[in-house]
Amino acid sequence: MKAALIEAPGSVLVTTVDDPAPGPRQVVVKVAACGLCGTDLHIMQGEFAPTLPIVPGHEFAGEVVAAGRDVTELAEGDRVAVDPSLYCHECRYCRTGHANMCDNWGAIGVTRPGGAAEYALAPVANCVRLPEHIATADAALVEPLSCAVRGYDVLSARMGAHVLIYGSGTMGLMMLELAKRTGAASVEVVDINPERLATARTLGVTGSAASAEELGRPQGWDVVIDATGNAKAIQDGLGRVAKAGTFLQFGVADYATTAVIEPYRIYNQEITITGSMAVLHSFERAAELFAGGVIDPALFISDRFPLDSYPEALERFAAGQGRKILVLP
Repeated sequence: MKAALIEAPGSVLVTTVDDPAPGPRQVVVKVAACGLCGTDLHIMQGEFAPTLPIVPGHEFAGEVVAAGRDVTELAEGDRVAVDPSLYCHECRYCRTGHANMCDNWGAIGVTRPGGAAEYALAPVANCVRLPEHIATADAALVEPLSCAVRGYDVLSARMGAHVLIYGSGTMGLMMLELAKRTGAASVEVVDINPERLATARTLGVTGSAASAEELGRPQGWDVVIDATGNAKAIQDGLGRVAKAGTFLQFGVADYATTAVIEPYRIYNQEITITGSMAVLHSFERAAELFAGGVIDPALFISDRFPLDSYPEALERFAAGQGRKILVLP
């Protein structure tokens, strides 16, 4: 089959690899669409070097075309979105309800061949059947939405909070949509990309600007979310948290990124600094929210590339162009 392959840091090509064959509790999914994500860039940078070479793609959906002998939950022809998370279910973190911290953590498209291919292998337990009214390719958005749902699980956001989001790419926009539905009193967005800010305004924000200073809330925000992973945004956001507020590190920063904190302020103003990593007990709920229309695929998906153009799609994503970019095998 045809697949994208990250061979080594900085090197990606489209080539031919072996077709997958299902194990007893696995299915083969004919991929309808695969989304690009910041994690793919980190893999390209060599931050998951032990996994290379790898077929990337952890955001994908498609049709079941083969099932293992012990699979009864799904059949050929079923359309599914796939949770890429692979846990050992044996380590201390798995046993204490923190499987996304698994000592043996893996993911389809990160440590095992992923959805940037004509076919992908997935455990049946990781597949969520799609309702009839959902276009299969659009359901590649379920995985990033499940990460956003996990972010709000961590926040435990209270009603009436004033929320500031750094970044209006796909993830920032998803956090915006969830903030509106979790009782925020106001939701404001900061981004230096005018096109992305325009999309945020289309979705309905209380305020938007190229810097938080322009938004004029000197007392700060109850909830500040970084959805960029950018060091300058993170540093600025830490200083924008109101008393008794929370800062959520949601964007994926480079390993070497650092920020300065003020311990006395954290103590004296009871500020919480927390993070949210990937998916945890949130994929099913994200699929249900997606089916219910919590986000509009037509607005969130800006580009659809053929699989042969995966390197070009990745370049466009790395340049910060567009919103969600899909590859269609």
